[in-house]
Amino acid sequence: MMLSRRAAPAVRPLASAFRLQQPRTSILFRRSYASDADVEDPGMNGGYVNPPAIKRQHRDPYGDWWDKQERRNFGEPVHEDNDTLGIFSTYDYTHYTPKQAFFLIGCFVSAVGTLLGAVYLTYPDRPAAPRTFEGGLEEELGGPRVVRV
Repeated sequence: MMLSRRAAPAVRPLASAFRLQQPRTSILFRRSYASDADVEDPGMNGGYVNPPAIKRQHRDPYGDWWDKQERRNFGEPVHEDNDTLGIFSTYDYTHYTPKQAFFLIGCFVSAVGTLLGAVYLTYPDRPAAPRTFEGGLEEELGGPRVVRV
C-alpha cells in the first residue's frame, strides 16, 4: 500500500480543525436593535433639554450671573456633562495658538544656540602653554620604571 493512502486519513482531522466555521452565539449575547423608546429619545435622558456644551470659563466673568462663581443663572438648565464643563474642570489654555507656541520655542532655541556659538567663538584660549619637562615627570610622579622604596 502506498504511503499517501495511509497518510490521507490522518490529514483529514487536521483539515477539519482549520476549516472556518460560523461562530456560535448564545442567547445572552444576541444583538438587540433599537426600540421605539430609543428612536423617540436618542439621548436617553428622558426628554431633558440639553444646553450647548460650552465651558463656563468661556462665559463673561463680569456678567450679571445669579451664581457668580459658576457663571450661571437661576433656573438655567445644566448640561449633563457639567462635571467636565463647569468652572472647576481643567482649564482650557487659549493664550497662544500652537503655531505661535512653536514659533516662540524656535526663537528661544535659536537664541540660545546663537549665544552658545558666540561664546564658543570668543572664549579665550588657555592663558599659558602647558609646561614640558625633559623626559617627563616619570620619577617625580611614580611612573612604572621608578624604584619603589
